[in-house]
Amino acid sequence: MREVNLGELSVSALGLGCMGMSQSYGNTTPAESERTLHRALDLGVTFLDTANAYGNGHNEELIGRVLSERRNEFVLASKFGLIRHPDGSRSIDGHPDRVEKHCEDSLRRLKTDVIDLYYLHRVDPKVPIEDTVGAMADLVIAGKIRYLGLSEISTETLYRAHAVHTITAVQSEYSLWTRDPEAKILGACAKLGIGFVPFSPLGRAMLTGRLRDTAALTKNDLRLTMPRFLGDNFASNFSLVQKLIAFADQKDCTGAQLSLAWLLAQGDGIAPIPGTKKVNYLEENIAAINLNLGQADIEHLDTIFAPGKIAGDRYAPAMMAIVRQS
Repeated sequence: MREVNLGELSVSALGLGCMGMSQSYGNTTPAESERTLHRALDLGVTFLDTANAYGNGHNEELIGRVLSERRNEFVLASKFGLIRHPDGSRSIDGHPDRVEKHCEDSLRRLKTDVIDLYYLHRVDPKVPIEDTVGAMADLVIAGKIRYLGLSEISTETLYRAHAVHTITAVQSEYSLWTRDPEAKILGACAKLGIGFVPFSPLGRAMLTGRLRDTAALTKNDLRLTMPRFLGDNFASNFSLVQKLIAFADQKDCTGAQLSLAWLLAQGDGIAPIPGTKKVNYLEENIAAINLNLGQADIEHLDTIFAPGKIAGDRYAPAMMAIVRQS
């Protein structure tokens, strides 16, 4: 597995998003999740991504329990600031007086002394970004985290944050069917020497071509709240995916591999974190590292998934409002 640099932090070119092992995408099999975590490290994946909100701490506890004896083999990224309540609602907490407590709770669950890359999950609109980042910088001084990150951040807010303390990585959704970062934030990251971490690089499994009917999803599946997966939007978007799969067949690869190869070709300092809870999908994703695309291939994919062709927002209105105010 080759590595890329997120600022001064070196990570595997493909990481592993761990959220689905604890929430959002149907039922999980604990033993298979554990096998997937170990297999990822065995195959050279050195970049694991979690958050305190994933399963309300369950995901961090999983990683801490399963991988504590292999802690020196991977770069650990976690996030704080997104609070999930028992009634299903969410709020944001970036208050500087509580940043350290959030971090200490994560350290305990993760069974580690330090988090390598610590993100603010979402910007708290009630708190100046300078105050939150200042509190995060204090954690660096205290030796509890090594590098700072921000998730779903606007370019203006990124510049303000970076002026307080070096930001190592920005995490946002980026894939063939979510091209928003190309407008501004990717350029800002390149200018400032900040790495970029695409989450949901496979469009929450849409780009694999395996999701053919949302009726197969469990009732608590997050995708059933997302406009892109509903009604006519799903049908329209799946028609694009069918073109992707046809092209992947020509390239003798899968839709997932083609989608990841496209992302890996977007420039330096980009480390996608495809999420999975199954070993076979992990191995499929990692094989994308060896898939080289020519410029004509990239342009063909760009045309299939031109932003104006995607039907529906990526989140429900309440979450889109949070993202837009960041």
